[in-house]
Amino acid sequence: MRWRESRQSENVEDRRGMSRGGMAIGGGLGGIVILVIALLLGADPRQLLEQLPTDPQAPATQSSRPTNPEEEELRQFVGAVLGDTEDVWNDIFRQVGRQYSEPTLVLFSDQVQSACGVAGAAVGPFYCPGDEKLYIDLSFYRELKTRFRAPGDFAQAYVIAHEVGHHIQHLLGTMDQVNSARQRMSEAEANQLSVRLELQADFLAGVWAHHAQKRGALEQGDVEEALRAASAIGDDRLQRESQGYVVPDSFTHGSSEQRIRWFRKGLETGDLRQGDTFNTRSL
Repeated sequence: MRWRESRQSENVEDRRGMSRGGMAIGGGLGGIVILVIALLLGADPRQLLEQLPTDPQAPATQSSRPTNPEEEELRQFVGAVLGDTEDVWNDIFRQVGRQYSEPTLVLFSDQVQSACGVAGAAVGPFYCPGDEKLYIDLSFYRELKTRFRAPGDFAQAYVIAHEVGHHIQHLLGTMDQVNSARQRMSEAEANQLSVRLELQADFLAGVWAHHAQKRGALEQGDVEEALRAASAIGDDRLQRESQGYVVPDSFTHGSSEQRIRWFRKGLETGDLRQGDTFNTRSL
């Protein structure tokens, strides 16, 4: 991806080196990590965060954790990608007579306080509608490359674009409608609605990629990197790797095939009208 000459977003809040005491993760990290895999690139994380015992009075403290050149380059990359999403979505919203409210992207290390609660780095990248902020620990990108075997800068950009997709859903009222509806449903029905929300966020990430491609920001192999990332975090693939079998009723994000299909649809059309995952029978 050609990003080095791109505009840096002013909406990046760097909290690396800041930590909040009082957070406890019970039951061992292994169980949390398995749950995290299902939540990667996910939607509203509040249900997970509410299960983590915390001390809300614990103050934020400065850590001596050093950064390195690789992380600093990632910091510049994240700022450039976020700036590009701002340009695209400002233009799209303007075309339909609306004003785009730009989200803030928070960089953190180890753990962070959000309006959705206190989250550890193991939660992975997430969007919190309560404060309209995206959260990411840059160490996640090492996981994306090694654990999920999805390397490449455009795979990393896809992560950001997917979370921005959730911000779009929040601005349009979709996220609130889904969260409200899920409370009145059975678990299986609520999961299906969550899948549709996630697939739409993949579609919206594809819409951004469509415009980035039109401007010549993509390089050879970039699309394949994003598709590889989308496939890597499909529910079926993650379940098969973690437990050896697949339970479709428990899907919350969609299968690898579905995630690829909806990202590709956004990439190929760039048309918001094509992304209604809630009223289609075939996902």
